[in-house]
Amino acid sequence: MPLPPRLVVAAPSSGSGKTTVATGLMAAFAAAGLSVSPHKVGPDYIDPGYHALATGRPGRNLDAYLCGTGALAPLCAHAAAGADLAVVEGVMGLYDGAAGQGELASTAQAAKVLGAPVVLVVDASAQSRSVAALVHGFASFDPEVRVGGVVLNKVGSDRHEELLRAALDESGVPVLGVLRRTAELFTPSRHLGLVPAAERRAEALEAVAALAGHVRAGCDLDALLRLARSAPQRSVAPWRPEGAEPVAGPRPVVAVAGGPAFTFSYAEQAEALRAAGAEVVTVDPLRDEALPEGTRALVIGGGFPEVYAPELSANAPLRGAVARLARAGAPVAAECAGLLYLARSLDGAAMCGVLDAEARMTDRLTLGYREAVAVSDSVLAAAGTRARGHEFHRTVLEPGAGGSPAWGLRQPSARVEGFVRDGVHASYVHTHPAGLPGSARRLVESARRWPAERCAV
Repeated sequence: MPLPPRLVVAAPSSGSGKTTVATGLMAAFAAAGLSVSPHKVGPDYIDPGYHALATGRPGRNLDAYLCGTGALAPLCAHAAAGADLAVVEGVMGLYDGAAGQGELASTAQAAKVLGAPVVLVVDASAQSRSVAALVHGFASFDPEVRVGGVVLNKVGSDRHEELLRAALDESGVPVLGVLRRTAELFTPSRHLGLVPAAERRAEALEAVAALAGHVRAGCDLDALLRLARSAPQRSVAPWRPEGAEPVAGPRPVVAVAGGPAFTFSYAEQAEALRAAGAEVVTVDPLRDEALPEGTRALVIGGGFPEVYAPELSANAPLRGAVARLARAGAPVAAECAGLLYLARSLDGAAMCGVLDAEARMTDRLTLGYREAVAVSDSVLAAAGTRARGHEFHRTVLEPGAGGSPAWGLRQPSARVEGFVRDGVHASYVHTHPAGLPGSARRLVESARRWPAERCAV
């Protein structure tokens, strides 16, 4: 399958305006009638939510650490099927990746693997002629990375723009956009970044529309589209979940937590579950008082349960249903927010009580990639299975591991964490289906074998 025309939106550093430009471009091209496939380098869950609003297609992640470098192009091809254009938002600075591991998981690596030209977004607010040195450095640092154009962000005036353009005239890198400073595009944030689009859908739609207008007014969309179409033609076999052959027999219902409190989920997760033979049904722990009829397994991903702890606690009927399902031995896979939801309490508010542990918010951010080895056999992995994941939270759980831990971690320090008991696998570590192949099939097969008569949920 050929990859579509494509662009990578990168920057010298975080805070330069990548999300503004990438989301605005996605929305502007979509409004012009193009089918745009949105992507984000790295493990971020929040930006893809805005990308989905901008394009009407699921936001997707491209993470070489979690999924392996060889999976990037297949994941892109899988996501971009039928699209006219793929726009990839980078992470951090262009050449920043997994700490101490060279270019691994960097935006530059993704651009090289995809053969995509880079649009460099530069915060020009405090410079003029120096912008030429900065752009020259980024364009020449790695000859395999093609910086095809610059978007100048936070430009103060016509005179400021003239100085910047004059400085860049001899750089060989064309200016494809100039965006003025504005306070009208503010998107609220909190302790883990932007507020997810699912929590503020109406306002998020307005913000995305404003971004599209801002980018349309300041960028040369025709030139950017020509740059995307200059990417070399490349055919790639699309990603498919391991063991995705047709499954005979009944399709067990796998409930997947959603709604404003549980927004952290990769689109490939539900796809992998369906490919493994599951009927995937969403349950919102803030509003639904019962699990979907016939539920034989439950997946609870990440999100912000700490923000909604009182509301989650108030929904006692669903908390009870989750506890009964777990105690009856049904497969339950919980990541981060799901781990907290299964605890006895979160900041003093009663949770499901499946795990003999207490959770609370702290001021300390735990963030980073993790090398993991499954310590115990579980519904996701056999003991000894190696995986890569990431942590992203400001909470702590006491204790942090049960008698049968989920993972043994090698970095930043050696430790065990998480809980495995009966059908429950609960951990702070987020994984991607492409990086933990066979996990969806393992969970669905466990659901198919589970004797549902043991628990009336």
